[in-house]
Amino acid sequence: MTSKRRTFTKEFKLEAASLVLEQSYSVPEAARSLGVGETALRRWVQQLSDERSGTTPKSKALTPEQQKIQELEARVNRLEREKSILKKATALLMSDEMNNIR
Repeated sequence: MTSKRRTFTKEFKLEAASLVLEQSYSVPEAARSLGVGETALRRWVQQLSDERSGTTPKSKALTPEQQKIQELEARVNRLEREKSILKKATALLMSDEMNNIR
């Protein structure tokens, strides 16, 4: 018998972490009332705290601002890769053209 890993939405994680950070619930108390593990809740609280201080998380962001930052960083990376490919293709085409002229 295999147990299925539970998944939680970003909204749920954000609300759960907010209980601890904003409403002064203790981690064990909030974890018990929400039915989640203390370790997971501590991780979400730490991530939300880091995001609010301006640190971009390595995992999926909880706050909308950090989510947008992650999307933009991914787009920049993709565009930089495309630019690099185009530079290489241009150099290759130019070298072929120079060889044909001679």
